Amino acid sequence: MREKDIIIAARVVSMVFTPFYLPLAGLLALFIFSYMNLMPFAYKAMVLLMVYLFTILLPTLLIHAYRSYQGWSKWQLGKRESRMVPYIIAILCYSMCYFVMTYLHIPQFMANILIAALLIQIVCAVVNVWWKISTHTAAIGGFEGALVAFSILFAFNPLWWFCVILLLSGMVGTSRMILRQHTLAQVVTGFLAGTVLGFWAII
Repeated sequence: MREKDIIIAARVVSMVFTPFYLPLAGLLALFIFSYMNLMPFAYKAMVLLMVYLFTILLPTLLIHAYRSYQGWSKWQLGKRESRMVPYIIAILCYSMCYFVMTYLHIPQFMANILIAALLIQIVCAVVNVWWKISTHTAAIGGFEGALVAFSILFAFNPLWWFCVILLLSGMVGTSRMILRQHTLAQVVTGFLAGTVLGFWAII
């Protein structure tokens, strides 16, 4: 495979597994693989749409507007010094989503997925003051930690899914290093931090 193809593949992986998809993916997994698949379709669709609006669409549009206002490229936005405002935007959007979920009396163990994602964003933002940590691997690590926590709560064997997510984590981390956005230490630290926070928030 040529170097150009490898870089394109790395960009695709980075875009597909953007950190913003963590809450939506977590809720989807919960609705599909737990007893919550018995809930009314309209209710599940409403929750997923709300989470999509607040954790994916809104932060993406606001961050894009901020980047356009600054006249930055995506590469410039990836610099540690430029990441604080996008972190703040994401944290505010996630907080708004959690507030709405609480107002609508969404079950707490579902809202805890938002708490996990919010904690990951906050910790990454704090660490970013001194050191650039990988939010991509932190997010997928959070998914891994949440999976283990839910396997304990709902008493199922998570081994196969654990292995799949671990493989995807390796792909995401490798893509971030290929794109020279992070070092190995930043990728591994992000994954470990996300795993611990995801597990702790759910359990």
